[in-house]
Amino acid sequence: MSKFIISGGKPLKGIIEVKGAKNAALKIFPLALMTEEKIKISNLPEIEDVKRAEEMLIALGHDVKTIGKSETEIQHKSKKCVNLSAELVRKFRASIMFVGPLLATCGEVFFPHPGGCVIGAGTRPIDVFLSGFKKMGAELEFNESHYRLAAKKLEGAEIFFPRISVTGTESLMTTACLARGETILKNCAMEPEISALADFLNSIGAKIEGAGTPTIKITGVEKICGGEYKIIPDRIEAGSFAIIAAASNSGEIIIQNCNPGHLEALWNIFDKIGVNYKIEKDSVIVLPSKKITATDIITHEYPGFATDLQSPYTVLMTQAQGSSLIHETIYDRRLLFTDLLTQMGASIIMADPHRVVVSGPTKLHGRKLVSPDLRAGIALVIAALIAEGKTEIENIYQIERGYEDLVGRLKGLGAEIEKE
Repeated sequence: MSKFIISGGKPLKGIIEVKGAKNAALKIFPLALMTEEKIKISNLPEIEDVKRAEEMLIALGHDVKTIGKSETEIQHKSKKCVNLSAELVRKFRASIMFVGPLLATCGEVFFPHPGGCVIGAGTRPIDVFLSGFKKMGAELEFNESHYRLAAKKLEGAEIFFPRISVTGTESLMTTACLARGETILKNCAMEPEISALADFLNSIGAKIEGAGTPTIKITGVEKICGGEYKIIPDRIEAGSFAIIAAASNSGEIIIQNCNPGHLEALWNIFDKIGVNYKIEKDSVIVLPSKKITATDIITHEYPGFATDLQSPYTVLMTQAQGSSLIHETIYDRRLLFTDLLTQMGASIIMADPHRVVVSGPTKLHGRKLVSPDLRAGIALVIAALIAEGKTEIENIYQIERGYEDLVGRLKGLGAEIEKE
């Protein structure tokens, strides 16, 4: 099994580029099931989850062709089946995005419970999706291992999300494009990736209004066409790199090809804790700071503080002066990784499954660790970069699900990191 070997404490400085957003890229591949025309994707990150999405389309009988650096063409060929591969579905959470398009175009679909990270596999319910499809006229069957949805023709409906769901919003918004009549989605997620998806769908024939607000209106159309889609920059990756720069606090780091406007909650926190940074049009410059002061955070749906940045921020707080309360409101198990930080020397007390208290600053020391999930994985990398001694991180497949060529890009900043 591959692992990262990191010798910490090296000064970091230089330029690092942000790749295309994982959470935007994964939502484009299922659109090939809804059109017979070609879709060209650019700024596509070379990550494991994208590979799984490509494999899913190929398994369903479609062509996926790489045409250049970070560019791919996907083309309708034939729908071999309406069974989503159990092996692939269990490897990445976004596989749920293939369900709606298959249901809308084939009339039925079979699939197991989606997997992905430890925090997702079997613990993140899909009732939001299932109840939405049922409101649009689908019939649901379930046996011990698989779901079956069937509908001769989906109908527009008014759907209220009892809890805000990014993928739920994207899935039902996409599916409703081919439903008959009008669909109104209420209490929607407002992430930038949702607006980007809606903009592309509109460019290829869909009729969507209100994406990026709590209420989205979709008027069904007979068909959608092909087109070209450039993936927006990954805001979570940009935020992770900014936290790496703040935690290492050793040199000027320029984070290029990002959209700083997607990270206002992070910049607000940086202002409070004393991080020295400058924002430019499509880049952020993080400079050494005189002092980092501990500050509490509460994760929240966009535009609040992203749950995906909570793990890296927790590492940053181990280097801050004072105590901070980290309150995770989105995922029940996301704070369990802090036990690994305490093994490295961090002073962290778990108040309950949703809250930890971090006291700093503390010196971290290299250890042998296993990455439990994607975002905890990048947090362990950050901890290893600032720790004394050598750290080995196993189960790095979880990290490479979301970060392209992490070793190469961190080496460009002066990090001593290898993949073995």
